[in-house]
Formats: sequence, C-alpha cells, structure tokens
Amino acid sequence: MTERKSIHGLWSGRLAFILAATGSAVGLGNIWKFPYITGENGGGAFVLFYLLCIAMIGIPIMMAEVMLGRRGRQNPIATMQTLSLEEGASSNWKWLGVMGVITGMMILSYYSVIAGWALSYFFEATTGVFNGITAKESADHFGSLVGSWDTLLGWHTMFMGLTLYVVSKGVRGGLEKAVTVLMPALFILLLVMVGYAMQTDSFQKGLSFLFTPDFSKLTKESALIAMGHAFFTLSLGMGAIMAYGAYLPKNVSIAGAGISIALADTAVALLAGMAIFPIVFANGLEPSSGPGLIFTTLPIAFGQMPYGNIFASIFFLLLIFAAWSSAISLIEPAIAWLVEKTGVTRLRATALMGGATWLLGIGSILSFNVWSDATFIDKTFFDWMDYLTSNIMLPLGGLLIAVFAGWLMRKKSSQEELGLSGVLYGIWSFLVKYVAIIGVLIVMLKVSGAMDWAINLVSNG
Repeated sequence: MTERKSIHGLWSGRLAFILAATGSAVGLGNIWKFPYITGENGGGAFVLFYLLCIAMIGIPIMMAEVMLGRRGRQNPIATMQTLSLEEGASSNWKWLGVMGVITGMMILSYYSVIAGWALSYFFEATTGVFNGITAKESADHFGSLVGSWDTLLGWHTMFMGLTLYVVSKGVRGGLEKAVTVLMPALFILLLVMVGYAMQTDSFQKGLSFLFTPDFSKLTKESALIAMGHAFFTLSLGMGAIMAYGAYLPKNVSIAGAGISIALADTAVALLAGMAIFPIVFANGLEPSSGPGLIFTTLPIAFGQMPYGNIFASIFFLLLIFAAWSSAISLIEPAIAWLVEKTGVTRLRATALMGGATWLLGIGSILSFNVWSDATFIDKTFFDWMDYLTSNIMLPLGGLLIAVFAGWLMRKKSSQEELGLSGVLYGIWSFLVKYVAIIGVLIVMLKVSGAMDWAINLVSNG
C-alpha cells in the first residue's frame, strides 16, 4: 500500500502523540466523574473491576481506532470512506465518521459549559471566597452560578475561546505545543494535591477506601458503570482518537502507545481519588455525594483547611487543564473535515465549527435556568445532549469501530498497521472481536433498558 500523508502534518514523535491522546482521554471524567462514581459504588472493588475493563475493552478499541486513523491519514469521515473502499466494505461506513464528528461537537458544546464552572471557581478560590463556607452556603453559591445564564455564557465563551485559539494553530504549532505544557503541568498539580492530602489524618483511610476491595459492595449495576466509564474515559468513539491517529508517524508502535495512554489516563484517575478522598474524609464529608462532590462538597472541605484557598485554586486550575486538553481534541475532527472538504484555511474552519459549537452550548446554559422547566420526556436540553452522546453515540461509535477493525478489515491490513503478529495479534484480535463488542453491547442494552425488559420477561415467563 502506498503510504498516505496527512495534509495537516504529523506529531513530532511518540511522546507528542501519547501526550496528545492522553490529554484527549484525561478530562473532567477523570477528576470530576471517576471519584464520585467510585464513592457511590463502594471503592476498591469497583476500581479493580474498572481496571480490568480498561485492559479488556478500552485498550483493544483504542488500538483499533488509532489504527484506522493512521491507515486513513484523513479526517474520520474521509478515513472511513477510504478504508471501506479499500477493504471491500460498504461505503455506508463513512457514517461512522460522520457520527464521530457530530458527537465531538455535541460533547464540546456542553463540556465547555461545565469547564466554565471550573474557570469561575478557580478565580473565586484565588480570592478566598470558599474560606469558612458552610454546606448551605456552598450549595447556594453553586445554585447562584448555574442560575445566572449571562454569567455562564461569559465563562462558556472564555473557555471556547481558549480551545479554539489552540486548535487554530494546527497540529505542531497548536495541539502539540499545548499538550506538552498542559499534561506535565496537570501531573505536577495532581501530585501537589496528593502531597497535600498526605498531610491529613485521613490519607490512609482514603487509600484504603480506594484500593481495598470489598466485593460485597460490587453490584451488577456497579460493574456496568465501571465498564461504561472504562470505555468513555479513553475518548473512544467520538472521532478524536481517529483524528489524532491520522497524525501519528509510521514508526510509532500503536500497541505500545495505546497501553501508555491507558496507563497515564488511569494514573490520573487514581491520583485524583488519592487527592480527593482523604480531604473528604478529613472533613467528615460523604464520598458518595454524587456529581456535586467537586462543586459543592470539596469547596466546603477547602474552606475548613489551612491554606485552603491556595489548594482550592490549584485544584480548579487542574480541572481547567484537564478540560482544555480534552476540548481541543473534541473539535479537531470537525475542523480537519472542513479543511479537507472545502479547502478553507484552518483559521476559518476553526471559526465556523467553533462558532456552531459555541452556539449549541447556549442551549445547555439555558437548561440550568431559563429553560429549566422546558423538558421533553423528563429531560432538559442539557440532559438530552449528555444522554445521547454518552449513552448512545459514544458506545455505538466504539462498537462499530470494533466491528470494522475486527471483522471487516483484512488480517493483512490490520497486522501491517499494528505491527503485531503471532500470539500478540491473536490476543488483540480476540479482545476486539469478541470481548470488547460483547462488553459494549451489554452496556448499551443496560442503558437502553432492553436488558431489564428481557430479564423481567424471562422471570415473569
């Protein structure tokens, strides 16, 4: 096969790709979602099952998505169109690329709104707003923020501006430069937070909660949540990893890079838990306080601790960096498509696609205030955006990537691109063709309610 070339350029090497893809994977899900779902599902046993799912489902699909991206060397839509033709499959596979591009823009539209909360909290933390704050005051403070649509619009606009500035500079000048600063800074900030947590009397209790398995607390529901989060945390199924794979030099091992990315992503999630749970326990707060753990529970903890405003500032800056590194990957597939399809400059493509995404985000902003009562089947605009992307489009995208890479792509093609043979190729092939597909199907069926319906049907026989 003649080596294709990306018109957008390539990463400078293996490290740049790993930092970029890890930046895509590491986001609000690691630092906001992972700690609270771990808290809600019993701690250690949940973490252990989550790690197993990363190894058995996450890594094989990540390798498949990177492989498709590098082999196609184009935006996800054109890549799937080219590869389906090359592998003798239906041209309708281009719709997998279309779905990935749309999914990334949809996620970024509301992701930017949540990242705006972190921006707001960072600036407030630096001024000591959370010093001595009570539980009621913290809840009221968060309610006041989300209840003000114009304030949210300002923060959403600022975050989108930061994101679009980086992406407009291109692969080497924008994306790579950003992640080579953001990712090391993120790890340093995390380690500072862990060091701070180590000074509390509850550090050992936090570690025990996170790493001591109590399998009596691992329910079927918890196992499914772990499986779903393992899939979503690696940014799979939204076109971002495929787009980043298109910029990967030929001499870089996809398997080695995929494992490194998964390890780095998991390390961030575990470090976040090591930083957060001791602080929560030290202040007599509940680790199972749900989505409010970061924006209502933690400010109370920081407000009661020595130098709390400093460490609250560090924590919310960490959250901003994590969100920023993910956001640039979410919009990249759409920009790459527009540049390749129409020939417009990258700057103009960024303005057009970024503007459309920013506009879509206004719907999520209004969901928390002006449109809070405007629901469709008990869900607001924000709820629907989150539900459709997280529960339908992402797993469907991952499932179809696994089907195409495992079942439709010729063995010679995948072996050539992955650089694997023998037992190692056999393991990847088995995991992506059977384990990953079955795992994602189980998550999708559970989310849709079809599994519960079937179980009830059988039990009521």
